[in-house]
Amino acid sequence: MKNIRFDIFLLSGLFIVLSMSCTRKMHKKISAEDIIIYPAPPDTTRIQYLTKISSSLDVTGKRSGFARFLLGELPDLGVIKPYGLAIRNGKIYICDTQTDALEVIDLEKHNFEYFLPGGRGQLRKPINCFVDEDNKLYIADTERKQIVVFDADGSYLASFGEAGDSKPTDVFVKDGKIWVANFSNHSVDVYDKENYELLYRFPESSVGNEDFLYSPSNLFVTDKQVYVTDFGDFRIKVYTYQGEFVRSVGSYGKNLGQFVRPKGIAVDRDDNLFVVDAGFENVQMFNSEGKLLMFFGGPYEGSGDMWLPAKVVIDYDNLEYFEDLVHESFRLKYLIFVTNQYGPDKVNVYGYVEPK
Repeated sequence: MKNIRFDIFLLSGLFIVLSMSCTRKMHKKISAEDIIIYPAPPDTTRIQYLTKISSSLDVTGKRSGFARFLLGELPDLGVIKPYGLAIRNGKIYICDTQTDALEVIDLEKHNFEYFLPGGRGQLRKPINCFVDEDNKLYIADTERKQIVVFDADGSYLASFGEAGDSKPTDVFVKDGKIWVANFSNHSVDVYDKENYELLYRFPESSVGNEDFLYSPSNLFVTDKQVYVTDFGDFRIKVYTYQGEFVRSVGSYGKNLGQFVRPKGIAVDRDDNLFVVDAGFENVQMFNSEGKLLMFFGGPYEGSGDMWLPAKVVIDYDNLEYFEDLVHESFRLKYLIFVTNQYGPDKVNVYGYVEPK
C-alpha cells in the first residue's frame, strides 16, 4: 500500500522506520496435548484457539538486524491498543487507538507495516475499519468525526460525515451502501457508496422505545438484516435494511446470554451471532433465534483468554494461512479474530471447526 511504513513506536512518540521480511512459515503446529478448545470436553469441540498476533515477530518470525542494533534485546513493538479489524485477500488491517494508525499484516509476504497517511487522509482516532470487494479501505475515525476512504494502494479518496452531528464508531459496506454506526445521533446512517451522500438514517424513534438506539457502537450487515450493538442498552438490536425493528438479543446482567459491556459483533453464514463482551472478557455465540449456544475466551490467564476484547471478525477466505494449526481430527470451517486492547495477546485467532 502506498505511504505505508513499518515503524517501531517509542513512548516518546518517535517512530523509527524499519524494513523486515522473512520467507519462513508464520506458524508451527502444536501437539494434541497443547490444543485449546471450546467448549471443554466431553462436549463436542466447536472452536479451537489457533494463535495470536501481537507484533512483527508473530508475522515475520525474526527481528531485523537494524532493530536489534537500535533496541538491544527489547521486544518489537507492534500492535499496541487494537480495536477494529478487517481482513481481505490475505491482508489484516488493525485499527490502533494508541498509535492513531493502522497495522497492516500481509500473510502471504510475511510483512508487518504501519499505515500512517498524511495530508487529507491523516487519522486522529481510527476505531473500526472495513475493506470492500474493490479493496477500498473505509475507516471510522471518532475524532475526525468522519469516515475516511482510501483506495487499494493506500491513496486518500474521500472523507464524509454529518458535520456537528457525527461520531462514527463502526462502518460496513454492503449492497451498494455504506452503513455507519453514529454514536452521537443514536442512529445507523446509510450512505450511497458511489457519491457518499446520506440516503437515510434509522431508527426514527425516541427514548423508551424498544427500537431506540442509546449508544450504537458496532454493526454488522447480512444479506437481509442489520445488527447493531447498543452499548447503552446492553442489547444487540436487529433491523431490516429499511430500518424496521425486528428483535433484540440479550439484556443487562451477569448470567450467560446477558451482557455487561457488549462491543464487537459478527454473524456467520448460518446466521449465528457472535458478541464480544468486554466485561465478561469473552465472546458469546447465539443462534438465529437469539438462543445462547456457547461462549469462549474468559479473563486473561493464558493463551485463548481475552483482556478487554473489542472486536470479533469472521473470515471464510483466508483459511490457508492458518490450516496448519488445526488439529488433524478437525476440519476448519472459518476463522474468528478477536482483538484485545490490553495484555500480551493483542489479536487472538480461533478456528470454528467440525469433526472430520
